[in-house]
Amino acid sequence: MNEEILNNITDIRKRINNACINSNRNSNEIKLLLATKTVPAERIKIALQAGYTLIAENKVQELKEKNESLKEILHTNHFIGHLQTNKIKDLLKYNVSCIQSLDRWDLAKKIHQRLEFENKTIEVLIQVNTSFEESKFGVGPDNAIELVKQVAKLETLKIKGLMTIGLFSAETEKVRKCFRLLKDVQQKIVALNLPNVEMQELSMGMSGDMEIAIEEGATIIRVGTAIFGKRIYPDSYYWNETIK
Repeated sequence: MNEEILNNITDIRKRINNACINSNRNSNEIKLLLATKTVPAERIKIALQAGYTLIAENKVQELKEKNESLKEILHTNHFIGHLQTNKIKDLLKYNVSCIQSLDRWDLAKKIHQRLEFENKTIEVLIQVNTSFEESKFGVGPDNAIELVKQVAKLETLKIKGLMTIGLFSAETEKVRKCFRLLKDVQQKIVALNLPNVEMQELSMGMSGDMEIAIEEGATIIRVGTAIFGKRIYPDSYYWNETIK
């Protein structure tokens, strides 16, 4: 089992390097985030112990369940799932350094209020729905800049960039269009030079479409299946947050 996971990570690193060569990018610009939804703590530990320490969960409940087992190993936790306001307090208990899925003003306000109470700050990415699918969360591309302007006024939230989930499609150019749109939104925000806003991160691309994402400017790719193996359900099941 150890060998399988480590071999898979090696394969992903090769894919990252090849994609960077093909797009004239430096592979050091790409962070590999391990998407650990449904993955048992023992399997996650194998990756952490090998030095791949950036991980992310979709559900607060899974963060809670795995926390005791993983807290002894130094690692960085991001949160990449749809966050309900009633889970904010719980989420902040588990040392999450970045919420990649901030997509609405009422959520931003409530996170800010809780962080003020706890005298903390947190990094955030604004999630943008670039595929225009009703099954996906994220602010619409046309409203993303306005949301960034609003969130920038909350001093506890440190905007570091944008996140999107590409279209689940075998048609490469349709997928590419999603990632290109996120890059376009990023560039428009950069041009505004807003205070308290950094646009250094573009979190986009997963096991099936990471090469396209890298070609279009990704700085964080989120890989689960290609490292930990196939889950019971396809990715589209886990990412469709209308399914409870």
